[in-house]
Amino acid sequence: MVSVTRAVFGDLPSGAGTVEKFQLQSDLLKVDIISWGCTITALEVKDRQGRASDVVLGFAELEGYLQKQPYFGAVVGRVANRIAKGTFMVDGKEYKLAVNNGPNSLHGGVRGFDKVVWTPQVLSNGVQFSRISPDGEEGYPGELKVWVTYTLDGGELMVNYRAQASQTTPVNLTNHSYFNLAGQGSPNIYDHEVTIEADAFLPVDETLIPTVNAETTGSWCEALKPSPCPLSRKPGQSTPAPCPSTCPFPPGEVAPVQGTAFDLRKPVELGKHLQEFRIHGFDHNFCLKGSKDKHFCARVHHAGSGRVLEVYTTQPGVQFYTGNFLDGTLKGKSGAVYPKHSGFCLETQSWPDAVNQPHFPPVLLRPGEEYDHTTWFKFSVA
Repeated sequence: MVSVTRAVFGDLPSGAGTVEKFQLQSDLLKVDIISWGCTITALEVKDRQGRASDVVLGFAELEGYLQKQPYFGAVVGRVANRIAKGTFMVDGKEYKLAVNNGPNSLHGGVRGFDKVVWTPQVLSNGVQFSRISPDGEEGYPGELKVWVTYTLDGGELMVNYRAQASQTTPVNLTNHSYFNLAGQGSPNIYDHEVTIEADAFLPVDETLIPTVNAETTGSWCEALKPSPCPLSRKPGQSTPAPCPSTCPFPPGEVAPVQGTAFDLRKPVELGKHLQEFRIHGFDHNFCLKGSKDKHFCARVHHAGSGRVLEVYTTQPGVQFYTGNFLDGTLKGKSGAVYPKHSGFCLETQSWPDAVNQPHFPPVLLRPGEEYDHTTWFKFSVA
């Protein structure tokens, strides 16, 4: 049995509208979601003693979400993650996006899906939000109709994302919740045990864009395998053209996790793992093994409380982020501060910069097609 209640969360400045809060409650979970950015503002989970704690970082009041903050709990889009240099080509036309993260476009741009009010509809076991992203919003082509649906079933929160486009456009939607299974406000996540079901990951450069593997540059057709090279077949040509000696589209590297700090296929305690490999944290895409059907993605266990989070998804990747850029300056719920590594994200999504990497899983949505992906967050105790 799930109850759904509706209340006012706050008013936007200058009479720009009202933001509502929807509370979904089962016998195992209580989730608060607001219409500003489809944002999860609170998620209460019981520990092994039956004591509930809020396990997501965020703010008690609307003002917190209106300030500059790192996408706490929000749905991000039209394209989650980074697009290199904020540019891409569709059908021979170049599009330029707002650049808001170093030289790149991040999470949809300056005013992405996280910074708008969505239209809510209450369901028997959840809430559905919808909006129309107009043609040209943040530089993206075509009008995009979007629906994000949260439903609750016992200890499982399901998030479904659907979209339809009037023009061909990249689409990549995810939820950017920061979790701490010890309870939000706990100083770090070092005692969390993490497993990610991925044999490969994407190395990144200093701007967090997937890197080029010099060994495969010029071997584009070899690297592509199932996808056609844009240079390999010219109009009217029945056979592929020979690969040029210097490929103008060097592929992003897909690297095996074996023998690296990114091998999380067996559980690792995060703090010890970061120390052992002398890395400052994760902000990387892990390439999932599953199909387009529901598949296991990740598991996080907090031994102290017994809380377990399992993530399942239909998406081809997950961005594992350990809150590397949190710096303790934001004041969160109940007076909490959020220093570096005080929360983690498991952002199920397509791969970063995929619109510029034809051998990555495709992110272009064409008219007449429907974008339809689901992620399940399953909470339990062990």
